[in-house]
Amino acid sequence: MAAVSDLDIHKAPYVVIALPVPLRQNFTYRLPKTCEQLPSIGCRVKVQFGRQQLIGIIVEFTQHCDLPEKQIKSISEIIDLKPVLPESLYRLTQWAARYYFCSLGQMFTQALPAGLRKGLHTTADHLNYYQLSTSGKQVNIDTLKRAPAQKRVFEQLQSGRLTPVEFTTLELSKVGLKALLEKGWVEEHDEPHVADMQWRDNLAMGEQPLKLNKEQAVAVATLNQNLGYQCTLLEGITGSGKTEVYLAVLEQVLKAGKQALILVPEIGLTPQTINRFKRRFKVQVAVLHSGLTDNQRLDAWRQANSGEAAIIIGTRSALFTPMKYPGLIILDEEHDTSFKQQEGIGYHARDLAVMRGHLESIQVILGSATPSLETLQNALSGRYQHLHLGERAGAAQKVRQGIIDIRNQPLKTGMSHALINEMRLHLEAGNQVLLFLNRRGFSPALLCQECGHLHECDRCDAFFTVHQSLGEIRCHHCSNQYAIPKQCHQCGSTMLMGQGVGTEQLETAISKEFPNHPVIRIDRDSTRRKGALESHLGAIHRGEYKILVGTQMLAKGHHFPDVTLVGLLDVDGALFSADFRAPERFGQLYTQVAGRSGRASKPGTVLLQTCQNENPVLRDLLHQGYGEFARQQLKERQQALLPPAWHMLLVRAEAHLASDADAFLTQFAKQFQPSESLEIIGPMPAPLDRKAGKFRRQLLIQAKSRQGLQQEVERALPTIESLPEAKRCRWSLDRDPQDLL
Repeated sequence: MAAVSDLDIHKAPYVVIALPVPLRQNFTYRLPKTCEQLPSIGCRVKVQFGRQQLIGIIVEFTQHCDLPEKQIKSISEIIDLKPVLPESLYRLTQWAARYYFCSLGQMFTQALPAGLRKGLHTTADHLNYYQLSTSGKQVNIDTLKRAPAQKRVFEQLQSGRLTPVEFTTLELSKVGLKALLEKGWVEEHDEPHVADMQWRDNLAMGEQPLKLNKEQAVAVATLNQNLGYQCTLLEGITGSGKTEVYLAVLEQVLKAGKQALILVPEIGLTPQTINRFKRRFKVQVAVLHSGLTDNQRLDAWRQANSGEAAIIIGTRSALFTPMKYPGLIILDEEHDTSFKQQEGIGYHARDLAVMRGHLESIQVILGSATPSLETLQNALSGRYQHLHLGERAGAAQKVRQGIIDIRNQPLKTGMSHALINEMRLHLEAGNQVLLFLNRRGFSPALLCQECGHLHECDRCDAFFTVHQSLGEIRCHHCSNQYAIPKQCHQCGSTMLMGQGVGTEQLETAISKEFPNHPVIRIDRDSTRRKGALESHLGAIHRGEYKILVGTQMLAKGHHFPDVTLVGLLDVDGALFSADFRAPERFGQLYTQVAGRSGRASKPGTVLLQTCQNENPVLRDLLHQGYGEFARQQLKERQQALLPPAWHMLLVRAEAHLASDADAFLTQFAKQFQPSESLEIIGPMPAPLDRKAGKFRRQLLIQAKSRQGLQQEVERALPTIESLPEAKRCRWSLDRDPQDLL
């Protein structure tokens, strides 16, 4: 991306700019004649677009423009003289824009933090941080045992200084910090920023590595031999110590003066991940996720871009964070659907991470106990290196699994007598119990006992969920909500009751059943307040709660050493779904939830309540384990010509009139000629036919060849975009869809 020389200014008076608009095209502007220094390709500029000023990226210099001279506008402002992204990320963004059929400007919007999209500088002028004062270093931390918020801040500062970004990410108390500042034990510093990269010459360790078992040692040795690009699937059962393998490989990367990018699926996993890495390495850690402010994310981006941050930890969008010294990319829980963006540009962070590793010639590690079938297929075919961890780390033993057949059995708030009795045994032994129910709220529906009417959302084809503690019924698809009605909407009866069990109701029932054992609920409702999840997890680790009730939030990567019993309630719905990925998702969910049990020296038990104890999917999973189950699913997908055997594009259309969406997708389908290597399915209603007041239709295009699908869609898109029917509905393309809902 070299700059155009002064001699070429008259030869190339125009620039082509990618703007953050949904039009699949770039726009030509004139370079200012008063321009003293010319920008490069990849620099940001501000331009007039219609009635608004937009910031775009220069993608080309050109000598020609088809517009009349009077219509060509000049650039309003040149923001950068050097490219805002390194060449590898610029090329990745170009590749992603083409692959996901979106404009280059839209893809740049995904790649740049909001601060840079608003025109802020790529480098920081000053650095703000907190550290212990001279008097604070002399303080005995036991003096703060009655002030837990202050103690937690103090403990973190004992490990080194904290920037405001780290302070927010670790969800530390501002009140606690203020108290320590007033005591004079902590100092706030604001000084001119000078990039500190001492870690590249002298890596300081915070703790000694744990002793690796044989499988871990073999994995680390194999990974450390890889030079240049290599993508590796690290398939390890839950509790096998994958994180310790990451840390051991990362140590070698950091000692070589290289940076590492670690992606995690959920914000909730970020604090514990940061603490784990900060305990091991005394280096700057940059953190990026949606819970931070725009300025905080920009600060973290700058630290990574300058090379000051040795480790970058973040969720999906952190994938595009530049590294001055790229060395390693790790995706933990690579199977998680959170890595696939569902709104807007539907990119998959896993696939782009692999492409980024290829472009930067660095190693990529995909870690999971339940790898996605796409990744498993690549590993089995030899495209990815494949490493196994089949033993639980330390003294952890394999869990005992069992099925409770609940057909014709009375249930007590969703729990069988067998499960309740097993819970009592584990609780009396002083252990913790985890109950998994993937349905938040009090009840999934509101039923009239007199006429049988189920209260349905007036904007979606879905029932209202009852939230008793909030006193409301809420649609979980469009967030439509009302106060809990006192009378039936159909017949006026007052005999209304919740139908089915949610986590809120289960928590209440368990508290009555086991009054001497404190219960905590972990779901999106109970952790809505900032810092609530971290606070709840801390209380669980301290043993303050004996019974844990939760949704998928409890299934992802958490280590609960005292949990010896895991019970899964009401999972039968996952076995019957219109989505072809349902068996894979169920297998992953069951294995991940079961992996929370028996992670320390205590033996673990997993019990699954079901009415489908003869279901072949369930039997295969329990008897063979996820590894064999996933390989069997791969064979079935190949026989059915489904991903990853074939490649899929999902076309979604929504409109106030169902006929408008149908008409567009019918015309869309006519642009393709079905053949032995190309299949068209639809148009058809989406599984949730109406959402937020609009009717939803979809069309599936499947192709034997990924390149063939790319070429066919690129050929047809110009015609499709000019269709009159395209203006009467809202439509989108989802490449490699993960959710057909």
